Amino acid sequence: MQSLIGTGVALVTPFKKDFSIDTEALERIINHSINGGIEYLVVLGTTAENATLSQDEKELVIKTVIEVNNGRLPLVLGVGGNNTLKVVEELKTRDLSHFVAILSVSPYYNKPTQEGIYQHFKAVSEASPIPVILYNVPGRTSSNMLPKTVLRLANDFENVVAIKEAAGDIVQAMQILKDKPKDFLVISGDDMIALPMVLAGGAGVISVIGQGFPVEFSEMIRLGLNRKVDEAFKSQYLLADSIDMIFEQGNPAGIKEVFQSLGIAGNTLRLPLVSVDESLSKRINQFVENISK
Repeated sequence: MQSLIGTGVALVTPFKKDFSIDTEALERIINHSINGGIEYLVVLGTTAENATLSQDEKELVIKTVIEVNNGRLPLVLGVGGNNTLKVVEELKTRDLSHFVAILSVSPYYNKPTQEGIYQHFKAVSEASPIPVILYNVPGRTSSNMLPKTVLRLANDFENVVAIKEAAGDIVQAMQILKDKPKDFLVISGDDMIALPMVLAGGAGVISVIGQGFPVEFSEMIRLGLNRKVDEAFKSQYLLADSIDMIFEQGNPAGIKEVFQSLGIAGNTLRLPLVSVDESLSKRINQFVENISK
């Protein structure tokens, strides 16, 4: 899965002021990311406010991304949930021909045991006609997919090719990196520790900030992959404040404010999410102004 090495971005879903999907803004975001040098696009992940989109709206987002991308970059589709049978049904019925892999989150809310997580992804793997990227994000799911479970899945199923590891725990990531099968990819799901994970042997990142500042962020990851450590950390420290700011009041409120400041898309979110407050908005705008000089 060489196509998953480097920087992928978890695309936002831009909304108009009336909360309908802004497909023109989505087109601008896609082109901004591609022109900035990122390696692949992730569609309908958490950052897309997937939980508040209707089925018809999800289809519109997928259609728009496929058409705008026009085969330029590999695409990954978010297909996950806490109802295993529903996820399996989607995998069996959806046309996945435009995608190189699915990104499937560990079941949330139900709080399954490690065996339950394993059995869930066993079912997902057996149903999926394309490779599977596991997604571990304990801050949202309330359960942590432990390294032993990740490694068990990686060894047992050939189409389980990677994990987006977003526990924010570099030690946990290193445990997976130490014992993983040779071709299994460990992808950071945390922008702030993406570079350290790459330097420890990771394959890259599925990023939020990368779609806002694709040139700077994707180059940082490439420098890390090429072991140009000092140059990579120079980029890391250039972007560090922005990474903190975009998550300060929740994702994707922060990155949408970046797009508002860049003039690419509006900052509208759907409840229960709300836009960042005035203080954070001013700080984000100041950062965008400074980095653009």
